[in-house]
Amino acid sequence: MTEIKIDKIIRTKRRTIALEIARDASLIVRAPFRAPLDFIEKVVFKKRFWIKEKQEFVRERCKKTAPKEFVNGEGFLYLGDIYKLEFVDVLDKPISFNNGFFVSLKHADTAKEVLIAWYKEQAHQKISERVHWYSSLYGLKYNKIRISDAQRRWGSCSAKDNLNFTWRLIMAPLRVIDYVVVHELAHIEEKNHLKDFWNKVKIIMPDYEQYRKWLKENRHLLDI
Repeated sequence: MTEIKIDKIIRTKRRTIALEIARDASLIVRAPFRAPLDFIEKVVFKKRFWIKEKQEFVRERCKKTAPKEFVNGEGFLYLGDIYKLEFVDVLDKPISFNNGFFVSLKHADTAKEVLIAWYKEQAHQKISERVHWYSSLYGLKYNKIRISDAQRRWGSCSAKDNLNFTWRLIMAPLRVIDYVVVHELAHIEEKNHLKDFWNKVKIIMPDYEQYRKWLKENRHLLDI
């Protein structure tokens, strides 16, 4: 019936069906545990034109995004701005940042790993700082913060109020990072994505929708 291939169905305690177009243009359906397959297929059929449009957009975007080569002069994002990479002879540590990424020639072969390690360190520092600020301001008490390698999830909040954030966020503008922080902190009081949850997010960040949109449109940039 659907005319469109459903690549993956993820069933959770959610109450509604959500459609997600992955980086490879595959279709992921998030559905309640008890949602019948025929009902899911009807939803996909109803949204078939939207799905096809989004899949084509993702495919075209992927064609324009060249893989990183880790050569002198190549640009990498940090807090929303692009900085050039340069390999240098004299450096007492693997990587240094000063309005640009400077990597020791000794680590040229592992430049990607070196840069990711640096990103993770910066992500933990900056995101922890933002979480502490917002949690203190709005009285939202969290347990622990962990920086993950997640590729598709920007963040999550566990049942025990442990917060997880992908290191890739450190490449995004600060206000985008703040949106994800606020999003996960709001889950401390609202463990769902219903109206009360989004109202909580809006109270903390009235203009959150533009940053949510930025993530959807630019997620392909937050990778190396």
